[in-house]
Amino acid sequence: MQITFPGKTALVTGAGSGIGAAIATGLAASGARVLVQDLNRDAAARVAEAITQAGGEARATGGDVADAPTVERLVTEAADWGGGLHLLVNNAGIGGPMLPTGEYTIEGWHRVMDVNLNAVFYGMRYAIPAMLDAGGGAIVNIASILGSVGFANASAYTAAKHALLGLTRAAALEYSAKGIRVNAIGPAFIDTPLLGNLPPGAKEALIGAHPIGRLGRSEEVADLTQFLLSDRASFITGSYHLVDGGYCAQ
Repeated sequence: MQITFPGKTALVTGAGSGIGAAIATGLAASGARVLVQDLNRDAAARVAEAITQAGGEARATGGDVADAPTVERLVTEAADWGGGLHLLVNNAGIGGPMLPTGEYTIEGWHRVMDVNLNAVFYGMRYAIPAMLDAGGGAIVNIASILGSVGFANASAYTAAKHALLGLTRAAALEYSAKGIRVNAIGPAFIDTPLLGNLPPGAKEALIGAHPIGRLGRSEEVADLTQFLLSDRASFITGSYHLVDGGYCAQ
């Protein structure tokens, strides 16, 4: 099944590494013009350069997506550069502190909510009008398996991802008839640099929690993201798709 995005411009947040980089790279390989955003602009630049070297079209940008004016700028930058914004992937996210709810830091709670939930709202708040101006579009919000199950010592992350699903569904109901589809993806634990600082034995324990017997790969999330953004998924909106190796089937 061939998926292409001729003439389409995409904004991918948190695309300097891991899942975001795989999504940006895949979209560019399929013909999209991709604005690669990351808090670490140097990381975004490396991804954009690799895309360009491979024959794709990409541009790097920085900024903190937890800041609403910054997100507004990103949307404007993408639309002005690409002649309109058609695709948005809200991928940027952080894990936050690992503490019981009764000990969770107030600062940690607010930062997790700012990056994992508020930033997604900002992305849709500014991208949707731009997509309407462009004649329609598609949005994928990268949630988590923790949008449907709990996880001890991650109350802020779990709460943000649950809320993200409600936000996705509400926006889908509001704009599907206007040519904008909105879906969410729930990855399980993906083998990315975010897992690089785990204590000894923790990674093996995570692998054991997945019935498929391994962690996920960024490309597996990217492939589903491309499908949901494409016209092949034209009847899919307001939905939540797990990429979890059976984690939530238990």
